[in-house]
Amino acid sequence: MRSEDLRRYVRNTEKTVVPSTVAMRVQGMGVLRKLPRWLQNRIVEYGSRTDPYMSFIVEPYAVFLAFEVTDPGAAEQLLPPGYRLHPSAMFEGTPARPCAIVSAFNVHTNVFWGSRVEFYLMAENAETGLLSWIIEEYESNAPSYDPASGFALPSTSHSVVSTSYRGEVIVEMSSERSGNGLSLVADITRGVRTPLDQRVWVEGNLSVDYGSDLQKSTKPFGLIFDPGEMAEALKLPLEDIALCANSFGRGMLDPKPFEAAVFPYAQHFVTTTYPTATSMRTAEDLERAVSEMNDRLGAAGEGACDA
Repeated sequence: MRSEDLRRYVRNTEKTVVPSTVAMRVQGMGVLRKLPRWLQNRIVEYGSRTDPYMSFIVEPYAVFLAFEVTDPGAAEQLLPPGYRLHPSAMFEGTPARPCAIVSAFNVHTNVFWGSRVEFYLMAENAETGLLSWIIEEYESNAPSYDPASGFALPSTSHSVVSTSYRGEVIVEMSSERSGNGLSLVADITRGVRTPLDQRVWVEGNLSVDYGSDLQKSTKPFGLIFDPGEMAEALKLPLEDIALCANSFGRGMLDPKPFEAAVFPYAQHFVTTTYPTATSMRTAEDLERAVSEMNDRLGAAGEGACDA
């Protein structure tokens, strides 16, 4: 993708996130969550007809830890119908194995703003053949929505995803309800930009679904993004990760991660307001989708530096 097209896309996704509008929508969630679940989903599905897309910007220094699944039977029980665990790894050259990923990141969208910790299993969709990220659990210090849970209040008692001037990513999250927790310090000073496995990071993000208690009769959905944002990440030496606590996947994962990745730049996604299947399959499909999204969002994202 040309540099000016990427910059335009970055500006276009960022300009849709207006803090005053986000605040108003967060207040509205407090009212909507009191409605019956079926009506909440109906409202979101209806609203998506006039406002179908949501900008989803993951801020710099998102951290991802990959763990080997040691109890495949227990992990398979968490997958939605039609999926099977598929050996995977985050970086090129790492031997693939049954894989779970835990991530922690700060995010701002045109619907909510806060920090999240998410737990995924890497699986293959038997119908489409696409490698898929299956969201099994998540915790957030901001209001959230998913089709199974509807609108929900923040789930954490505290949530810290931050950095220090010493070159550390610091994560400290505890759930108020589920008992989930994640505590780590990642020293990124020796991290090396390393090519990512493109099937995991490009194909996988074109097929995202919900598992475990989050399962609902929805189809897998895809994200729109510049595939260049998924080309490389910092690969951290495992001895530079101090993983003090992790309850996600307890009992079915090796407690020590086999890979650690940090993205030292923001990632700019567009997704559908309501989970909707996509026909995209390749990086070329994504580049066309980014170009179409730029056209849809207009020329206001152009800057003087691109003149």
